[in-house]
Amino acid sequence: MARYTGAVCRLCRREGMKLYLKGDRCYSDKCAMANKAYAPGQHGQSRKKVSEYGTQLREKQKVRRIYGVSEKQFRMYFEKAERQHGVTGENLLRLLEQRLDNVVYRLGLASSRIDARQLVRHGHFTVNGKKVNIPSFLVKVGDVITVRENSRKSPKFVAIADAIAHRNAPQWLEQDKENLAGKVIALASREDIDLPINEQLIVELYSR
Repeated sequence: MARYTGAVCRLCRREGMKLYLKGDRCYSDKCAMANKAYAPGQHGQSRKKVSEYGTQLREKQKVRRIYGVSEKQFRMYFEKAERQHGVTGENLLRLLEQRLDNVVYRLGLASSRIDARQLVRHGHFTVNGKKVNIPSFLVKVGDVITVRENSRKSPKFVAIADAIAHRNAPQWLEQDKENLAGKVIALASREDIDLPINEQLIVELYSR
């Protein structure tokens, strides 16, 4: 499946906000949004009137880029959210939060969702004791996510073990910082998702 492989800082600039795609760099003075807070390209600094459709499209693209999913995947999540009981927009965000790569990031076991996706693909994590290397794997309440025993000795996870002391997971996840593990104790509610997202715009876009 095709995936964007260019400079991720361009994505933040295009959406006009930090998407925190590069981990610690996003909190430093090296962040592109700190130096070039305008859209990339020749006409990036020019003011443009955005239509209603354009606003809806930008919101959808922003969420896609935050969670690192393709257009086809995103459409699949939306259709699944529509079939569930409750508010479609909130269901959509909840499904995206259930992705294994996002949960790994939320537990503080990776510096960014991009980093988490790569670590999952390389087989560094288990879910309920079984190795899972699919970033889009959807976790359920009661699932336990753990760094594999052999992986904990690597320099990467030694650094993560030091950094995780300063990172707290959202309320729907239970951290075990000492053992580099975590447990899903509930599904994410809208209040748990601390991202500047207007999911209703996405629902309106797909309802056209």
